[in-house]
Amino acid sequence: MQCDSWPAGMGFVCLLVASLMVRGHLALTVGECGSQARRPEYTDITVVCRTSSIELAIQVCPVIYTGYNESLLILNYITDQSGCRGTLDKSVTPPVVRFTFPLRQADACGSIFLTTSNPGTGVFADFSNIQTVNISGVVRSYDPTVGMVTYNAELKYLYSCSYPLEYFINNTQVGVSSSSIAVKDNNGSFISTLRMQLFSDQNYTTPLIIPPLGIELRTDIFVQVIAANLTSQYHVLLDRCYASILPQPSNSTFFNLFVSCSVDQMTTMLENGDSQKARFSFPAFRFTEQQNQTISTYYLHCITRLCEISTCSQFKVCNNPSGRRRRDAEITNIQEGLSGPTLITSVPIRTQSDTPLTSKEEALSGGPRDGKAARRWVLASRWAF
Repeated sequence: MQCDSWPAGMGFVCLLVASLMVRGHLALTVGECGSQARRPEYTDITVVCRTSSIELAIQVCPVIYTGYNESLLILNYITDQSGCRGTLDKSVTPPVVRFTFPLRQADACGSIFLTTSNPGTGVFADFSNIQTVNISGVVRSYDPTVGMVTYNAELKYLYSCSYPLEYFINNTQVGVSSSSIAVKDNNGSFISTLRMQLFSDQNYTTPLIIPPLGIELRTDIFVQVIAANLTSQYHVLLDRCYASILPQPSNSTFFNLFVSCSVDQMTTMLENGDSQKARFSFPAFRFTEQQNQTISTYYLHCITRLCEISTCSQFKVCNNPSGRRRRDAEITNIQEGLSGPTLITSVPIRTQSDTPLTSKEEALSGGPRDGKAARRWVLASRWAF
């Protein structure tokens, strides 16, 4: 029965009719439930927080034992949308009623979206404002009893999913010039919707392909971080992007392309926090630590925030004490504590050594005067912004 077509305010009447039909046709009976027919418990609901949807599974035999059936379980008082109604699944043991709805706020079946902010920890310890969105709601029973009293207990099944809005993206897929976070659904994470791509042109139409012998120094590398299948209420904001010598950045020498409002003079920010993609570019460089190697190899990483459109602007204000704080720029090793965020790793960025310019700082200075003096200058100033 399609309750969607019933007049406004008649949704519960439709549900009552539907429940009577279900009782006579599809619903399980107490006898069929056997030993699974019991009083409801807090553990009767299972919540799966996926990257694009939330899935609820409620054991149906306790519901039947209490005097209801699956058609009388209502998600957030929504009765006139077929996509918000539960479906009986008798193929599993114990049988369950399933609800599945998208994370888009406009069609999340009445779920409540609440964004909170807290100081960062671990890899995000340098940021004082890390946001998390919590999506919650309730499945309630609808009592069809007509009269002044009822002997049916009211059932309430609460659900909640928390999604961090800050992610650590580690991308070095250059041969293919596009890489995505693993498709695996991390419980309560939008991470699989984020993708980093590298291009060779400012229009972001030609993927960057790096040959086995590397690309020439000063070759412009255009980087794009884009969110796919993400609700329109969020934009992509890059908090920090940097290059490291090792693919896993823990305990690796790194170079900051930008940290919050501190941008390296060779990095160009093109778009950040204004849409569901962020873009910047930088010229290919070499790490002086790899000066004796034919090819300089390094890896690109980005810490990415998904910010609500209404709050993105506050994270882009450099002197806002409640936003992001500047990380000290210096030669150091990245500390431990990176195991929490999800990483993606692929083919490294390689630059050639067949040029007298051995670092991006020497390119700024017009080239080395002599090898030893130039190296000293680089080590003294490479981290100054």
